[in-house]
Amino acid sequence: MSALFLSALTLSHFRSHRRAKLALDGRPVAIHGPNGAGKTNILEAVSILSPGRGLRRASSEDMTRRPEALGWKVTADLTAQSHFHEIETWSEGGASRQTKIDGKASPQIALGRIARVLWLIPAMDRLWIEGAEGRRRFLDRATLSFEPAHAEAVLTYEKAMRERNRLLKDMVRDAHWYAALERQMAEAGATLYRNRAHALSRLSEAQEAAETAFPTANLTLTHPEPACEAPFDAGALQAAFAANRPRDLAAGRTLIGPHRADLYAVYAAKNVPAKDCSTGEQKALLISLILANARALSDDLGAAPILLLDEVAAHLDATRRAALYDEITALKSQAFMTGTGPELFAELGDRAQTVVVTDEDGISKTDQP
Repeated sequence: MSALFLSALTLSHFRSHRRAKLALDGRPVAIHGPNGAGKTNILEAVSILSPGRGLRRASSEDMTRRPEALGWKVTADLTAQSHFHEIETWSEGGASRQTKIDGKASPQIALGRIARVLWLIPAMDRLWIEGAEGRRRFLDRATLSFEPAHAEAVLTYEKAMRERNRLLKDMVRDAHWYAALERQMAEAGATLYRNRAHALSRLSEAQEAAETAFPTANLTLTHPEPACEAPFDAGALQAAFAANRPRDLAAGRTLIGPHRADLYAVYAAKNVPAKDCSTGEQKALLISLILANARALSDDLGAAPILLLDEVAAHLDATRRAALYDEITALKSQAFMTGTGPELFAELGDRAQTVVVTDEDGISKTDQP
């Protein structure tokens, strides 16, 4: 049994589910059923037990069941390192979601302190060939898993940058308007640089130390225009923002800083950039990074994170599927995995629970044989 696991999960008016209730025992969870039955919705509900907007990056309003639109609620019983927690998160009328931990109102960042949740979904398959924003988001999710306070630094930086960009767009030239904003950006930005560098180091170490059927990726954090020679130093970063202000005024936006970072990956065994690899190789590299992230967290915290793997089995042959399941069970991770049929999880045997999701008369029902 995992040292970090959900023992109960209840969805109320969440996405397609009017009500779904799962009793869990810590083993991996194999969820199968027809397309459109609501399998991914269960994974999304688990994903919002961590800070942020979940695996779909959806608004609270989008998560509510239609046509009722009454609002939604997700509750869970979580065991983390022998400590039991009751988690509730909900939204009413499309309002921002609220969270309680053990009956007390809590900020989202508090979720990251008691649970670590990682995910891999089909939308991420284009990670290596899409724009840099998706790769930054992927790296920041990994970074957040190591340092929950990273989310607060991201929000502080982005808020200050939006305000600075408004000044730039309005062609405000008075330096006094920029000083406080650039100080906030520099302090939060230096934290972002440090946190991301630490996450990359941990991912690389976890890949190198493991014997796995999945390929290793050499990872580098790149910037089209480096902010300064010492980005970990808030003072140097603040000076760089001030020095670059004339160029930023001409562009109407901030041209340097951690928001311009990109994650560059190379398939190590072939020395080929990830963007130039085959579709199957790109998927294998993603799985490798998720597993490395999980191994590193397990080493750091003494418990593997909860994994959410949507339709992952459909893209792997039987040998790779078996290897993935072996690694998940060796990690002792409670991995939630979806697929259209039970044959995709045959290699797991009784190492996993099975959840069958059906859709009858417009009501989603979850059955556990």
